[in-house]
Amino acid sequence: MAKAVETAVALECCAHMALMSRQLAPDLRAIEPELLHKHFRRKHGPNAYYGQAGNG
Repeated sequence: MAKAVETAVALECCAHMALMSRQLAPDLRAIEPELLHKHFRRKHGPNAYYGQAGNG
């Protein structure tokens, strides 16, 4: 349950940041797919190196 609340708070923070970004720059483009995939693989890929080892 605590992990679900933590995840919900993080998601809400990201949504708020996206809203503020759009309000400041309405023509803001989406992140390039290459950069998005790079950061996703950094945390979730087969050679992930984001975060602390063993804290799964």
